[in-house]
Amino acid sequence: MEDADLQALTAKLELLIQRVERLKAQNRLLLESEQAWREERAHLIEKNEIARHKVESMISRLKALEQDS
Repeated sequence: MEDADLQALTAKLELLIQRVERLKAQNRLLLESEQAWREERAHLIEKNEIARHKVESMISRLKALEQDS
């Protein structure tokens, strides 16, 4: 292999290594982002359940008041 070919191959390998490192960093950020939105989703589901129970409770109390009238 000629010196120029070896240098070209080395340059290509260095670019490939840089690309792999960049993709690893992007993947890490995406995984962190996914974890964050999963946690947010769980929190919103929990808040939604709490609100639903409160509304159901209010409806029950209103029905009870209506029957007492």
